[in-house]
Amino acid sequence: MLHANQSSKKKQTSQQLPLVSIYWDYQNAKLSPSQAKSLLDLAKSKGRVISKNIYYNSQREDQAAVKDDLDNLGFNCLDVPCPLKNSADNQLIADCLEELHSNMSPDKIMLISGDGDFVKLVHNLQKLGKQAIILAQIGNVKQKLKELADEFYFLDDLSQLISDKNQPQIISVVSQINYNEARKYLIEAIDTALSQGKPTVFSRIDRLMRQRCANYYGCSSISTTDGKKFKNFSQFIDAAVRDGKVQKQNQELFLIELDKLAA
Repeated sequence: MLHANQSSKKKQTSQQLPLVSIYWDYQNAKLSPSQAKSLLDLAKSKGRVISKNIYYNSQREDQAAVKDDLDNLGFNCLDVPCPLKNSADNQLIADCLEELHSNMSPDKIMLISGDGDFVKLVHNLQKLGKQAIILAQIGNVKQKLKELADEFYFLDDLSQLISDKNQPQIISVVSQINYNEARKYLIEAIDTALSQGKPTVFSRIDRLMRQRCANYYGCSSISTTDGKKFKNFSQFIDAAVRDGKVQKQNQELFLIELDKLAA
């Protein structure tokens, strides 16, 4: 039996996990039940899964058995039996946007599709500071969608992805970096995203900083001049904005040209 303080800690840890929602365009990406189980395992490795939605058309012979095959895995199988083109896609987009503006808005959207119709949805996700994790089948994905993704995986690699997640990882002790050093990596990350034509939302910039600096593992690894740490990434960004190093517009970051030249 858990003591009160243990229960409180467990609840706090659960609340700190990113919220993940799955939106699956079944017509574009068909998976077996075992592959769907691997998909769920991958989603759970990204945070706390709060919704699992599959969009299909029961009037199509190749989609009629979806509910029977996947309902027992806890998926919300949404039948869109409309003959009009993109009807299921439009329903998926509408439901996703509705959830994003709900009281329990997900931090990450896992989109199962390679359809280019979802490019605008991904743009909207990232403008809202959300992460777009996209999975598609080899040979059936629009390049623009792939490039926009915060994370992209091929569905054919699902079993290997889960295997890698289950491997024991060596956790090393990393050192802190100071604010000036972190600010340098911030500028480099923004410059990289801009040069790639990708949105400079907080989540992408934070991820690029992690890739460029082994000792940066989040805002708590940055030490300020008074020896304290930043409470969150937004606080670090606000400090850089006050210093005149970057600009912030609608949750996207931009370089001040003079600073870009100096960097």
